[in-house]
Amino acid sequence: MNHYRLSSSSSRPLTGLTALWLCASLWLAGITAAQADNTFIEASAVPGGIAIVELGPATDSQPSVRWGKRTIAVMESAGQLQALVGIPLSTEAGPQQLSIVDADGSTRTLTFTVTPFQYEEQRLTISNKRQVNPAPVDMDRINAENKRLKVVKSYRAEQLIADSFDWPLAGPVSSPFGLKRFFNDQPRRPHGGIDIAAAEGTPILAPADGLVIDTGNYFFNGNSVFIEHGLGLQTFYAHMSRIDVQEGDRVSRGQLIGAVGQTGRVTGPHLHWSVGLNGTWVNPLLVLPSEAPPAVR
Repeated sequence: MNHYRLSSSSSRPLTGLTALWLCASLWLAGITAAQADNTFIEASAVPGGIAIVELGPATDSQPSVRWGKRTIAVMESAGQLQALVGIPLSTEAGPQQLSIVDADGSTRTLTFTVTPFQYEEQRLTISNKRQVNPAPVDMDRINAENKRLKVVKSYRAEQLIADSFDWPLAGPVSSPFGLKRFFNDQPRRPHGGIDIAAAEGTPILAPADGLVIDTGNYFFNGNSVFIEHGLGLQTFYAHMSRIDVQEGDRVSRGQLIGAVGQTGRVTGPHLHWSVGLNGTWVNPLLVLPSEAPPAVR
């Protein structure tokens, strides 16, 4: 296996990702479009969901598609082009417009509609008060990490790598996606992933083929891994006790990537697992074959 190493520091130069992108391009050149399709992705045009928008018959050159400032993934399915739109949890219900530039330079717009969905609330008590209201020195670190993560989440391989997804480990879901969260009775961002309860040290497996694009220790997320699965479809793993991969590693579905822990802002050992598309978190159930992880044997 080839390793294309990047520094794990949040202050590392962003040029490291350029080298990773070059290596990924060389790898992806050997993957044909027939090896992966998007039939495993379920459409659900709600906040935190995925809209699949038909663009028309496939042509030799794909159009570029944007939704506001977001670059949207485009791929062919059964002779038709489709836009795969990850919808932020903060999106209000109603009509939304995609801006399309076709291969000949002509422009057009297409409308899709986001339907309302009500997520439940969750209230947690965090004993480490700095994990709820960070000190100024913590905010310096958090701001630097957020800049880094913005770059990482913008990474996208030019074609789909994964062709299906599995759960990354067995165990009960302790917190579902989309919860409106309160830490020590203070409102915070909605839950952008699924929490799976498991004993510390439980192996975490890659749910699909992909490329490791970032690893490191983060203030809130603890030991973390990002994997790109193609076209900006990413997975994120947080609070790990151990990381067994590094930036630039090509991983296969079922490969060990680390172990469950309780690093960062946690109330106990578990895996926080997120799925992202065009830089925003979406409901992981939309790429999975079942509504819950397998039971622990």
